[in-house]
Amino acid sequence: MDLTYYQTFREVALRQSFTRAAAELGYAQSSVTTQIQKLEKEYDVQLFERYGRGLRLTSAGEELLKITVGMLELHQQSKEKLTRQGGGTLTIGTIDSIAAYYLPPLLQRIRQEYPDLSIRLQTDREDAIAGKVREGDIDIGLILEDKPSDSALRWTVLREEPLVLVVNPGHALTLTGPLELDRLDGMEWMMTEDSCNYRMMLEKVLRASGISYRVGLELGNPEAVKRCVMAGSGIAILPRMAAEDELRRGELAALKFDHPEIRLNLQMFYHPKKWLSRPLRTLIGMLTE
Repeated sequence: MDLTYYQTFREVALRQSFTRAAAELGYAQSSVTTQIQKLEKEYDVQLFERYGRGLRLTSAGEELLKITVGMLELHQQSKEKLTRQGGGTLTIGTIDSIAAYYLPPLLQRIRQEYPDLSIRLQTDREDAIAGKVREGDIDIGLILEDKPSDSALRWTVLREEPLVLVVNPGHALTLTGPLELDRLDGMEWMMTEDSCNYRMMLEKVLRASGISYRVGLELGNPEAVKRCVMAGSGIAILPRMAAEDELRRGELAALKFDHPEIRLNLQMFYHPKKWLSRPLRTLIGMLTE
């Protein structure tokens, strides 16, 4: 039998309700009912009986619960033991800029602590990452988002990540002081793909203010965007972490621009029911230091 069925059985026994167990586990009630029915068919016994308005275990259910508690505890201990020995895989879902400019030092630290751990770094769109975390395909997600996009997940804001408008150092707009929105009218932009959060945020503000703009180039990742801005005359919006080195070396210039609706947070999230292995707990600790 699938171990999930025993976890569901334990939750129903604890809550004395299919409905409350389903809510706690995040399942449809019909799914909980089906899992209990399959257990009863497997053992050819009745596990629960009606008691007033609730449920209680039958004598067979009480015996199975004792075994189930011990079995689930042994399963968790086995995973913990194997993790301490350095086995297992940690899967992180994120976007290109975080993967390239934020995570490498943290990944190096966790690899030093768990040298035999396999780490998978999967980059994707923000909504796709959230979906994979919700389905259990990814252990933890890191994205740039203004607010949590999926209430079923546990979110933590790590910090605000500044967004900067970058240009070639010879661009005319570098000669001005603080930049008002109307000064961007008619400008050519080097943009990331249209599903990118900070691009959508910028375009929403430009359209709402009646600011015309032209997308001269649409590129797949921040590194390509930077290279094109350095070689041309367009403007780009990027997380500051992605442009920090070029700004420091004078290869790019940041315009003096700020807008209250163009802000994002670096957010960490995982499923609240996710079993947290030692490496995953260590990573969460590093991220929230």
